[in-house]
Amino acid sequence: MGTWGAIVTATSDEHQKHRVVIIGSGFGGLFAAQALRREPVEVTVVAKTTHHLFQPLLYQVATGILSEGEIAPTTREVLRRQENVKVELGEVVSIDLATKSVTSNLLGRTDVQHYDSLIVAAGAGQSYFGNDHFAEHAPGMKSIDDALELRGRIFGAFEVAETTPDPADAARYMTFVVVGAGPTGVEMAGQIAELSHRTLRQDFRRIDTTKARIILLDAAPSVLGTFGEKLAAKATSKLEKLGVEIQLGARVVNVDSRGIDVEDSDGTRRRIESVCKIWAAGVAASPLGKQLAEQSGAVLDRAGRIQVQPDLTLPGHPEVFVVGDMATLDRLPGVAQVAIQGGKYAAKTISTRLRGGPPMRNFEYKDKGSMATISRFSAVASIKGVQLSGFVAWLMWLAVHLVYIIGFKHRVTTLLHWTVSFIGRGRSERTVTTQQIFARSALQRLGEGFMPTLPDDWASRGPSAATRPAGQPGAVPKARKAPAGNPAPGAESAHLGPDGAASGSASTGTA
Repeated sequence: MGTWGAIVTATSDEHQKHRVVIIGSGFGGLFAAQALRREPVEVTVVAKTTHHLFQPLLYQVATGILSEGEIAPTTREVLRRQENVKVELGEVVSIDLATKSVTSNLLGRTDVQHYDSLIVAAGAGQSYFGNDHFAEHAPGMKSIDDALELRGRIFGAFEVAETTPDPADAARYMTFVVVGAGPTGVEMAGQIAELSHRTLRQDFRRIDTTKARIILLDAAPSVLGTFGEKLAAKATSKLEKLGVEIQLGARVVNVDSRGIDVEDSDGTRRRIESVCKIWAAGVAASPLGKQLAEQSGAVLDRAGRIQVQPDLTLPGHPEVFVVGDMATLDRLPGVAQVAIQGGKYAAKTISTRLRGGPPMRNFEYKDKGSMATISRFSAVASIKGVQLSGFVAWLMWLAVHLVYIIGFKHRVTTLLHWTVSFIGRGRSERTVTTQQIFARSALQRLGEGFMPTLPDDWASRGPSAATRPAGQPGAVPKARKAPAGNPAPGAESAHLGPDGAASGSASTGTA
């Protein structure tokens, strides 16, 4: 506690409140900021997106049930009434524990925030287990960009199959492979099955969408392994009734534009011809964890998560808290509730310290259970030893998710969309664009150097700066020219050939 006392003394000037910097606007960061609403502190939330993402419903954006706005309200809107909070857009590139500073970058402009207390809740990204090149052909499910790209790939696959005269090519487009049999993979596979067997079955003339293959594969021996054998068996049975092919003990060894290669538990290798693949297996903590570990001596696990102290702080740095998917402690699961409770705990600890109260007890996670929806009216839930499945579990899933969606208007619109999708057959978010499907790969081809760097006085030049012709005073610089062989967007339009590669004229499809 001596170190903390020195920190408070150094920042207790009557003209300056205690500065709390929060990295990330996910569950941990947002709930930490809200928990500090009545405290005499200055809170700065730094995040690389302008929204708070309700990640558990991301798969519903990808399958056309919900719009992105319903699960991702803007962070500024959520915190607009909290006067002691300011929100900064920028990607945090470094944390300096010695100078107690956080450096972020936005369009080439660097910003530095100094803190007295730091809450790191930067979350996790998709892990391809050392095979990052798989991402080109099998997007993950960690961001709005991912969900919109997958929406385009899924709906686009049916569109291209409808125009493909070769039955073998059509079958490739109508084969969907979901890698990972955890909650996200199960929910995605179930929704694609409902989409093809129920929503789209009367929309096409040449193809029969009910004959689409949905394959759920995992190297693990069971579906939803953390839910227990009983619920895993029920989930497996329901998925199979929906027409999902479950392939367990299958390890992915290669992914390309035309298909996926797997190795079974007996060492046999085989290939699945498929254009649309979804990666829902594995997570990797934010790379900021490595920086913190190097500076503090903390240990990282295989997923890049930091081994934190029992009070969620870094060793030797009681002013720095790490919460959510970035932290590992007592084998806590990587679920939203861990992040929420961790963020609240960190905020309460800061408040208690500022008031000179007794030390907080170590962080204790209160397990509120696990849930996964399989299809409309069917889910599995494990809550405090009670295992439920079917319609009752689905109702509980519905209620819990409505409670945690931020904002009354988002709850209302989400409920309306669910009514349309679950009671009727429609899905209101079926619009897809070529941009959604190809933007990520186009940006990767351009490389990191494509992004324009704004002049320091850009903001003072007025709103017309971005629209002035290049070369005139005040104009925003053009993007740097892409290297040879890497055309910029628009230099050539995209079309899907039989192998799913882009070339030719513009078309909506799947890559």
